Amino acid sequence: MMTMKYVGALSGTGYALNQQRVRDGGRLREVLENPSGVYRRLAAVSITTVACGGIALHLLFRYVFHTRALISLVPLYAVLLLGGVPLIAELTRKLAKLEFGSDLLAGISIVTSVIEGEYLVGSIVVLMLSSGTALEAYASRRASAVLKALARRMPQIAHRSLSGRVEDIAIDEVAVGDSLIIYPHEACPADGTVIEGQGRMNESFLTGEPFEISKAPGSSVISGALNGETALTIRTQKLPSDSRHARIMRVMEETQQRRPRLRRLGDQLGAWYTPVAVGLAISAWALSGESQRFLAVLVMATPCPLLIAIPVAIIGAISLSARSAIIIKNPAVLEQVDSCRTFIFDKTGTLTYGRPLLTEIECAAGFTSSEVLRLAASVERYSKHPLARAILDAAEKEGLSFEPASEIRESPGEGLLGTVGGREVLLTGRKRLAHVPSLPAIRSGLECLVFIDGTFAAACHFHDAPRQESGPFVKHLMPRHHASRILLVSGDRESEVRFLAGQVGITEIRSGVAPEQKVSIVRDEAQRHKTLFVGDGINDAPAMQAATVGVAFGVNSDITAEAADAVILESSISKIDELIHIGRRMRSIALQSAVGGMILSIAGMIAAAFGYLPAIGGAIAQEAIDLVAVLNAVRAATPAKLKDF
Repeated sequence: MMTMKYVGALSGTGYALNQQRVRDGGRLREVLENPSGVYRRLAAVSITTVACGGIALHLLFRYVFHTRALISLVPLYAVLLLGGVPLIAELTRKLAKLEFGSDLLAGISIVTSVIEGEYLVGSIVVLMLSSGTALEAYASRRASAVLKALARRMPQIAHRSLSGRVEDIAIDEVAVGDSLIIYPHEACPADGTVIEGQGRMNESFLTGEPFEISKAPGSSVISGALNGETALTIRTQKLPSDSRHARIMRVMEETQQRRPRLRRLGDQLGAWYTPVAVGLAISAWALSGESQRFLAVLVMATPCPLLIAIPVAIIGAISLSARSAIIIKNPAVLEQVDSCRTFIFDKTGTLTYGRPLLTEIECAAGFTSSEVLRLAASVERYSKHPLARAILDAAEKEGLSFEPASEIRESPGEGLLGTVGGREVLLTGRKRLAHVPSLPAIRSGLECLVFIDGTFAAACHFHDAPRQESGPFVKHLMPRHHASRILLVSGDRESEVRFLAGQVGITEIRSGVAPEQKVSIVRDEAQRHKTLFVGDGINDAPAMQAATVGVAFGVNSDITAEAADAVILESSISKIDELIHIGRRMRSIALQSAVGGMILSIAGMIAAAFGYLPAIGGAIAQEAIDLVAVLNAVRAATPAKLKDF
């Protein structure tokens, strides 16, 4: 009963637990719901460990201690018995399902090497297969890691205000209508409405809104939002299990369960290479009546270009990516990223800087923009408002000098008031002065109204401005990377999304979308074409899982980074182009090594089938082919031109 309680709690809200219960619940749930997956992962790791140890002991016994041959072979017997037999059994099940991958030919090679007495070769092949399976199983665990990261983000307790006193309660004890206090820099535990206090909250990772949102009595708050510098008291309107954050977790779970498995390059090539090799070996045996030809063909057919050269190219590309500040979390995306034809971008923090930028000063008659900006900046030096930095940056860019200000007053909801050079300067919002006549029309973005000596002077307009390279990057996707569709998808307001789309050259937009809607959009596009999705917020994490390739831009959220296939560490949109070029180059080099190696192997197999190449000669020739293939694959790690815009 206790086990099911933990599992149920994790699947329901995911954060109504303390950290130990989250860890225990995740493990219990994994074992109960996917015992075969847990067994497969543990078996792969165990076989890899046994294979490494057995091969190392064999080499020590033979070349360091110079023991008798029989003793030095005992570790290899253990590897083939404990590791080879389970792998052969698994490959036999695949063969029964008519799944012809490169690992199937490797399994046949294990059997052949045992028949030939080449136990070291067979053990090495066991190591190749088991280590590859272990790495794949490790990658598949990212789903649970994302959920754990989501759970860690949420507070485990809430501060309930009741009859004039404050008590700490577990998050699952929060009820609708409770008064909760959110202290500075804490995450909001539930959706609700502010009833006391004034401040700001950062909701960008959840909603896509790029700026901190001012909060006052009557303002709505959402779970997971980060509180600013002042304490707020809220009245809960939903249970934590029904909140925005919990919905994101449920969407994430559903998306991970429905995500299609990518077919790897080695499996695609092995699907036709394996039947050809086995068919040729059987034909040689049948037509000649000599079993040695069967063995010679299979030895020559050992798919090391597939089993070694492709992983070497992938590892090299991962290394090159890391040097370019790109972390590859799922190596399969390197094989897929260049074939993506639909590109979907989140707005805030990806194509934009994620901070307000002063884009226009709309002056009234008798005032100039430089005069308004100089006076406004002189006052804003004393403010902590999010728009203050934008005004100061604009003034510094214009080279304007600041003047001393006095009598500074900044009351929440009232604006900023000060005196500069004997002139009264007021910066405030439209709501407070809606009765003032002749105000300019409302436009997209944020605005700040400036009054000088009681007279309306100007309206300052702010936008989440695009990154300098966003426009050129977007415009080069179709001609350079054969993109068929480019979409801008955001939870932000339509006016803001349209403004950015016009700035960077995107014609298709989706605005005001919730995380579940974003997942639906990405999933629909991924069914038509391979899709690359770029985002940076928690609300983007489920969509990353639904895309063919999910890229996290920056490290603002550990949840987003966990969900992504690749993480861009530097705030430069050009890194996405570098990722595409690294994947393209890696795939080209891997295909050169794999296909070239297979062509040479097929030539050798034909020679062996006609009796011109004995088994020992085939083994030597195959080693030479493998060496050439691997040396070529190493080129994937060497620097090259990685940007074309």
